[in-house]
This record gives sequence, structure tokens and C-alpha cells, in this order.
Amino acid sequence: MTQLRTFEFSAVDLDGLAERQGRIALLVNAEGRMSPGARRLNRLTKGALARLLEAERWEKAKTGEVISLAYPAGLAAEALDVVKLERRPSVAEARKAGAALASAAGGKALTLVGEGTARLEHLALALALRGHAVVNHKSESAEAPEPATILCAKPEETGKAAASLLAVAEGVAFTRDLVSEPANVLTTEEFAARLEALTELGVEVEVLEEERMAELGMNALLAVGQGSAAPSKMVVMRWKGAEGDPLALVGKGVVFDTGGISLKPGPGMEDMTMDMGGAGTVAGVMKALALRKAAAHVVGLVGLVENMPSGTAMRPGDIVTSMKGDTIEILNTDAEGRLVLCDVLWYAQEHVKPAAMVDLATLTGACIVALGHENAAVFSNEEGFAEDFLKAAKTEGEGAWRMPLGQAYDDMLKSPLADMKNIGGRPAGSITAAQFLKRFVRDDMPWIHLDIAGVAKLKSASLLAPAGATGWGVLSLDRMIRERFERKDG
Repeated sequence: MTQLRTFEFSAVDLDGLAERQGRIALLVNAEGRMSPGARRLNRLTKGALARLLEAERWEKAKTGEVISLAYPAGLAAEALDVVKLERRPSVAEARKAGAALASAAGGKALTLVGEGTARLEHLALALALRGHAVVNHKSESAEAPEPATILCAKPEETGKAAASLLAVAEGVAFTRDLVSEPANVLTTEEFAARLEALTELGVEVEVLEEERMAELGMNALLAVGQGSAAPSKMVVMRWKGAEGDPLALVGKGVVFDTGGISLKPGPGMEDMTMDMGGAGTVAGVMKALALRKAAAHVVGLVGLVENMPSGTAMRPGDIVTSMKGDTIEILNTDAEGRLVLCDVLWYAQEHVKPAAMVDLATLTGACIVALGHENAAVFSNEEGFAEDFLKAAKTEGEGAWRMPLGQAYDDMLKSPLADMKNIGGRPAGSITAAQFLKRFVRDDMPWIHLDIAGVAKLKSASLLAPAGATGWGVLSLDRMIRERFERKDG
């Protein structure tokens, strides 16, 4: 697994700046007003900083932008990165600055002269996440980034605030690494093993094998994996940081999706290694909660399968009986994620008894047609629950957009041979998929379905992620848990 940049928060000490190796970063406001650190660096660089701050280039720079002075005279550092940032930035501005600094610094050692600037913990979060290089299998993989030292007015207070956010960053990195692995590495067995390793952090982990799932009647999930040599599994992860009924997080974990007998086209099929993105996000949230010792009771449940075509694979026209007891006519074996989720959702309600549920899945291409790669689709049966999540996503800068549910969409799932069919046709494909899942959610159970097909992996960089797996949802779900489900002291 890959490593994030580590951080040390120290009191401001300007005497050793000349000898600092790697890169030095300095925060300066739009007016170019010099702090004590800026004045010291200006003297060391023989006025180079002052000349920059008086230049048109600085005036035109946007908040959060970085201008680098390479190999400045008077410093051992290879560059002085000057960041345009006010002393009291917003969270978004601080994160933009951290992301820009990550791009400028690469993996080099970094000393940030933060002095009295607020929200340095958010700058550190962005610096860690935007500079994160996801797992790869090159013969010469990139080395882990070197540490960063942040010189600030209140190092203990800032360090404590940053530790909580950087714990969540570790969860995001865990999700990204899982989503980035090829299917011959991240098999269902390997995925389960990596989740079992969370026991080292205090997470209780149980792995249900095929025999036990068959006893429970989880035939929809098992049908998806029956064409693969890889055994299907369900992993239940419990973080009990508080008493009371838990929040259940349910993730689709299709480690590779060929489409089954309804085979996908060849071009682009290699991207289906990321079809376990929902389960990856659940895993990342569980790791984040454990690392920051969250005062919340959360259970993560993921169905791990591989959807392959073979002589034992499910066929179009098959009818399977779900754990709930409802029968499902399979019209398209490539609509398999909902078959996995429906049984895990029902298991969660029967055995975990949650206060609320959120499921996540790279579920439909129709979601990408509707929302592109800017937003995940949000479906819910409870207004307040949905608003809480949307507020958390907005706070964290993760795109999310509310989508409708309704009886007309549900009617599109009617089957003449079974209780329902697994697809509703081309129109409103992401909505009918959500309606399918809603049939496995009890009326009194607050529930959110997140279709993350468009946001789990991107071909170009976003603010907090390099190109590739994004870890979308870990920040937002952690934020919602803090604000809605976490026990408040006192």
C-alpha cells in the first residue's frame, strides 16, 4: 500500500531557514504584506521575494496559487514556493493552496512557514491527498513523499486538528489503493484479507463464506459470482466507538465485471477493475473512523464477487430468490451490482439492526450519462437524511446531486414471471436501479443510495486527487458521521 506525506508541526523558528533542504513554502496575502518569516526570507534571498511581490505576476495570481523561485540565492533549498493566501482563508481556499503546493513540491521535503495563518490543518490535508501517488506495479515505483514541517503559531493545537483530518486522508488513500489494484491482485480473497487487517486498528471483522451465505438465502449475490472460480464473500466490519444502533454502510465489491453472459464490449473493459469502488469507499471510511477513534457506532458491509462468463454463470432468463424472499428475473447479467447489494442490504437490516443505511456502488453507466464525472447521484427515502449528506458533501467539496424516486419508475421493474426484473430498460437507468434497491429497504429505515460510477475514478486530476482513483465519498461520509452519528462529549 502507498504512503501519504507525514507532517510535523513546530513552533516558528526562522533561524534555521537558510539551511533547510528540499523546498520552503511561504504564505503571503494578496497585498504582499510581509510577515516576520517573509522578511527573513527576503533578506536571505537578497530581495528576490520583494521583487516577486511587487511584480504584475503576483498581482494577477489567484488565491491559492503558487509561484516558485527556483534555486534562490541565500537558501540551501532548491526552491521557495510562495503561496497566495490570506491569514484567515476559507476551508476551500486553504485546501486549494495545499493542492497547488503539492503539485509544485512533488515528493520533496517541505518546510512551510505558516506562522499565524488559520486552517493550516486543511492545507495539510490537501497537501497530503493531492500529492498521493496511488499504488502501481511498475518495476521502479515512486518513493513515498518526504516529510513536511509546518512552522506555526500554535503547533500543538494545529497538529491535533490536522491529526483528525489526516486520519481521514489515510482512509481516502486506502480506498484509492484498493480501487487502483488489478483484478488478478485484488481478488475476492485478497480483498477480504486486506479488510481483515483492519482488526489491527480495533475494527471487528467477520467474513461470511459461500456456504454461510447460501444458508442465509443470499442467492442473488451468489448468482453473480457463480460463474467465477473466485469464491464470493461478504465482509462485515464493525467500529464500535459508541453505544446504540449503528449506521450501516453497504458497498458493492465486484472485483471485476465482464458483464457475465451479457458480455461487455472489449474496449474499456479493463476499467472494470474499479467496479468494487463502493466497497472500497466503505473500507476507507472504516479505516478513517478507527484511526481517528471516532465516537460512533458504524458497521460496514461489503459483498465481494467476480462477474465472469462460464458454463456455471447465471444466464439471462434465470430467476433467483433473494434473501428477502422476493424473486428476481435476470434480463441482463451486467446489471449485477444491484443483485449483490440487495442481499447485503437485507442482511444488514436482519442482523445488524441499523439506525440508518447508506449504500455505495459504481452501479450504472446511466449515472455518468446524467451527471458526467462531476457529481455522484444521491437517492434517498428521507429528506432530512439526504440533506445531511448533501450538506456534508458540499462542505468537503465532493460533487453530489439529488435524484428522484417514484412509483412510475418502480413500475418499470414489473415482471410477468417473478416479483421483479433486474432492469427497467434504457430510460432513467440509474433511477430504476435505485428503485430496485429501494424494494429491499424497509419503509421505516432511513436510507441513501449513492451511485458513484462517474466519480470513483477520473482520467484527469481533480482538486484533491491525481488522475485515477479518487476515494470519493470518504470525506463526505466521515463528515456526515461526525455531525449526525457521532456522540458529542457532554
